[in-house]
Amino acid sequence: MSAAVSDDRLIVALDVPNALEGLKVAEEIGDAVSFYKIGLGMLTGGGLALANELKQEHGKRIFLDMKFFDIGQTVENAVRGIAQFDLDFLTVHGDPHVVRAAKQGAAGSNLKILAVTILTSLDRADLDDGLMQAGDVADLVVERAARAFEAGADGIIASPMEAARIRALPESEGRLIVTPGVRPAGSADDDQKRIATPASAIAAGADHIVVGRPVWRAPSPRDAALAINAELASPQAQRPNKA
Repeated sequence: MSAAVSDDRLIVALDVPNALEGLKVAEEIGDAVSFYKIGLGMLTGGGLALANELKQEHGKRIFLDMKFFDIGQTVENAVRGIAQFDLDFLTVHGDPHVVRAAKQGAAGSNLKILAVTILTSLDRADLDDGLMQAGDVADLVVERAARAFEAGADGIIASPMEAARIRALPESEGRLIVTPGVRPAGSADDDQKRIATPASAIAAGADHIVVGRPVWRAPSPRDAALAINAELASPQAQRPNKA
C-alpha cells in the first residue's frame, strides 16, 4: 500500500454498529485519514474503547460526538469523565448553560468543546414540529453559534450553508467551525437536508468537514477518502486549516 498524505480537515464519521466494524474501516483507510468521529450510535457497541484504541495505538485524532444535554452539574461531570481519555473534540448542545458546564468539565485538558447549533438533518418543518422558535433556519443557527461562542465554546457544529455567516461573526475569531452534511459530488444526500461539497464547505469558512457514509460505504473507503483529500487540496478549497 502506497503512502498517503492525510488532511485533518477531513473527519471521517465511523457511524457503523460497533467497534469491530469501525476498526475494520479505519484499517482499510490506513494513512489516508488522520481524524475520526465516533458518535452516540456506537456508544453501546464499544465506541469509547475504539476511540481510545485509535488515539493511543494508531495515533489518530478523535472527535467524540455525544451531543450532551442535561442540567449543568451533570454535563460538567460527564465531560470531566470524558476529558481523562485525552481525546480531541466533544460535542454538547449549544445552549449557553450546557456550554459553560462543559467548559468547566474540560478545564485542565486539551479537549475542545464544540456546540451543536441545529442538526443538519433538520429543516424548518422539523423545527415547527418540535415547537422551536419561528424564523429562518440559517438565522437561528447563526444566533445559536454566537451565543455558544459567548458562553466559551471552542467551536460550533453547523451545516456548510451557514458557515460563511458564522465565520463573519466577530466572536468566531480563533474558534472552530465543523460542518457535517458534507457530500462529495454525486453522493446520495441520505438523511441530510443542508449539504455542500467538501471544497465548498472549506471555502465557506469551515475548519473541518465530517463525511461518513460516502466514505465507509464506498467499494474502497481508502480511495473515497483520498478523493476527498484531493478535493481539499484543489484551488476550490482555499481556506487553510487553523486547528
